[in-house]
Amino acid sequence: MGRTSDAKEKILTAARSLIELRGYSALGVAEICKTAGVPKGSFYYFFESKEALALAVIDEHWAAERSEWTRILKDDAEPLQRLRQLFEATQATQQAGQDSCGTISGCMFGNLSLEMSNQTEAVRERLQEIFEAQVEMVEAVITEARARGEVTVADTRTAAQSVVAQLEGQVLFAKLYNNTSPLNALWTNCLALLGARTPVQV
Repeated sequence: MGRTSDAKEKILTAARSLIELRGYSALGVAEICKTAGVPKGSFYYFFESKEALALAVIDEHWAAERSEWTRILKDDAEPLQRLRQLFEATQATQQAGQDSCGTISGCMFGNLSLEMSNQTEAVRERLQEIFEAQVEMVEAVITEARARGEVTVADTRTAAQSVVAQLEGQVLFAKLYNNTSPLNALWTNCLALLGARTPVQV
């Protein structure tokens, strides 16, 4: 049993790194198995299709990212500072990726949304669910900040969508230019977007 679960983990790890490096469409099952060091038959033992593997990779990646977002956004710090910490953690992750392999991989969910949203309904729906979850997490923080009189934004849902969209967009620019400096603007842009009322240290 340990061996089979080990083979599955190898396939997931290989697929995740290949998707981050090259995207989904260009990958074949044979290449994934070769990178994982497992026979091709092992792939179909665990996954009925490449799409099923993509969904598993997305779920695994989101489980780890959601845990990190929860840790940051449900911290004891003041609400706006929690958002700032989320931006800083995102920048640190992208910088670590660049330091490790020389290129910024960007956001897996954003990359796959651009590549696959018109190709497979199952993946599109899963990505929608993830971004909706992110918006809900950010909205809870904005609602708290508004209750404290720290922001003046009227529609917390739309504001949260804008914050998540800004985060995704700046990560996209960081990937495009292979430079994390676009992420420096996240905090000041967020304050302006939310109509921050109190002077918050920049």
